[in-house]
Amino acid sequence: MSTPSLRSLLDFALDAAWQAGRITLGYFQTGVMVERKADNTPVTIADRQAEQKLRDLIARYWPEHGIIGEEFGTQGAVSGLSWILDPIDGTKSFVHGVPLYATLIALADGTGPLIGVAHFPALGETVYAARGEGCYWNGRRAHVSQVDDLADAALLSSEMNNFAAAGRAAAWQRLVDATYIQRTWGDAYGYALVATGRAEIMVDPEMEVWDCGPLQVILEEAGGTFTDWKGTPTIYGGEAIATNGLLFDQVMELVRGS
Repeated sequence: MSTPSLRSLLDFALDAAWQAGRITLGYFQTGVMVERKADNTPVTIADRQAEQKLRDLIARYWPEHGIIGEEFGTQGAVSGLSWILDPIDGTKSFVHGVPLYATLIALADGTGPLIGVAHFPALGETVYAARGEGCYWNGRRAHVSQVDDLADAALLSSEMNNFAAAGRAAAWQRLVDATYIQRTWGDAYGYALVATGRAEIMVDPEMEVWDCGPLQVILEEAGGTFTDWKGTPTIYGGEAIATNGLLFDQVMELVRGS
């Protein structure tokens, strides 16, 4: 069997994200019943049906690939390639009828993510990238902003209360004090805003791998950075900092307290 091209894999991921996103839209703003997981985070039938759709598509077209999914766990790979799935990133937004949620898909090998898709079904936006192929936003090339002064920067995060729990409250306050505006346009949408030049910095002290899956390749291909809080490019750090690249060193100085 010939090795599939990144383009064909990306085309598959884009279509799969669209199909899963359509499932979520069928439940969006309908008063769908919400359950609580063991960690007190919400989950709905839409999360489960959307992930099952993604898994079914992968099993049909790429049966040798592994899967890491938020709702149904990990399935081992034969090929060394694994899909990372978050059917609804931002379920809290979803269940409150707020359209800033995403269907996230990434494909990773041993070196990190190769392709990434962040599809926002209720917004009609998709931001996607393949390694070495650039980042795109609804079909047009996407780039980070050219802001190089923290005093002009927009700082984003998903939730404010996580910083104290993670021991990052002082670092967050330093970033707040140094930046122009701060907003909680959170979850994957905040990272998409950085990748498309609509914000400069996005930070989260707690992240799962399925939250991060497509974001590193998207940010890097857009000219930015996606790292853990030590500045290491990775989707496996359990935390995340995204920047437009120009502000990376300044952000890391504040995060480290130097």
